[in-house]
Amino acid sequence: MLKGRIHSIETMGLLDGPGIRTVFFLQGCPLRCKYCHNPDTWHQGGEEYTVDELVSFAKRYRPYYKKTGGVTFSGGEALMQGEFVLEAIKALKKENIHVALDTSGVGQTQFYDEILKLVDVLLLDIKHYDTAEYRDLTGVSMKWTKSFMESLKQYKNKIWIRHVMVPGVTDNYYAMNQLLSSVHVYIKNIEKIEILPYHRLGVDKYSELGISYLLNDVPEMDKTQAEMYQDYVMNQLMHQKSIAV
Repeated sequence: MLKGRIHSIETMGLLDGPGIRTVFFLQGCPLRCKYCHNPDTWHQGGEEYTVDELVSFAKRYRPYYKKTGGVTFSGGEALMQGEFVLEAIKALKKENIHVALDTSGVGQTQFYDEILKLVDVLLLDIKHYDTAEYRDLTGVSMKWTKSFMESLKQYKNKIWIRHVMVPGVTDNYYAMNQLLSSVHVYIKNIEKIEILPYHRLGVDKYSELGISYLLNDVPEMDKTQAEMYQDYVMNQLMHQKSIAV
């Protein structure tokens, strides 16, 4: 029987997609992002759920979803369990439950196309637009994400772009322009861009797990500054969408 490994569940999520959502954080991630605040999701573990068990859990909160809410698959990296996520999405759609996927585009490539046919909103986490900087930041090649971006060209629904802004890395207008340029081919589908300020809330987990934290000398990103850059890139997005029409 197909089972997925769930790290944790948020039952009244307001940040990972539209409306009120049940967010399933799946276990496992091949990336080693320097700013990751959940290193406990990297490896094997978590609680096992069958598809039926996951859907049954999600249905308990259906009264809160209303027209805009639903279920979000996040991680770790949800696509590392692509087969389970695909079957779970199929089952949720049969129940008319809205589905969002939060991903960096790294996982079981053979399931990308089918998953994207069913997802209502895609939350695409862009780590970096530059190949070398991407590897430095995540520890892996960008080729996996590029493969996902190819599949994404066939995607028909809404996209939310997410980017964690780290001081000294992408906190500048050039980086914001390059970020938008890197996803320009999907511009008609992009509904918004979220600039998430780097924080240090997960630092204690590293010492508990015996892992070195590589950004010890980096201060948290100023939230006001991050909002300023978000406003800028959103204005650029709206302008480019108006031209593209």
